[in-house]
Amino acid sequence: MAKRSSAYIWQFVIGLGLLSGIWTAIGIDPGAVLLDVAGDIVGSVYSDPGVRYLLIILPVVLLVIPVIGAYRRGRVLGLISVIIAYISGLFILISVLTSVILLIIAIISGYLATNRRMRKKLTGT
Repeated sequence: MAKRSSAYIWQFVIGLGLLSGIWTAIGIDPGAVLLDVAGDIVGSVYSDPGVRYLLIILPVVLLVIPVIGAYRRGRVLGLISVIIAYISGLFILISVLTSVILLIIAIISGYLATNRRMRKKLTGT
């Protein structure tokens, strides 16, 4: 597997898509938990409302940045692979077989999204 495809699959398909889906299926958002703890700590030390607003906006920014990165490296097919991996993470508690099949589809589409020569052969662009 090419270095570019491997990095995309690990960083975005598995890291952003699959793990986010698993956390959603479990019902825990580790980013929100960490930001709540950080907000409580910062609020007790420095009670400026501007810092509190920053901690409210920060989760949105932390979600938008990886989505933009996934789009830049994989375009539309890359985003589709991340969404399929997210759905795979959601299904992991319901049906492991369905989850594995969806993850394989997400990995293949993530590989195709970053492999420019293969994409040109398949789509002609």
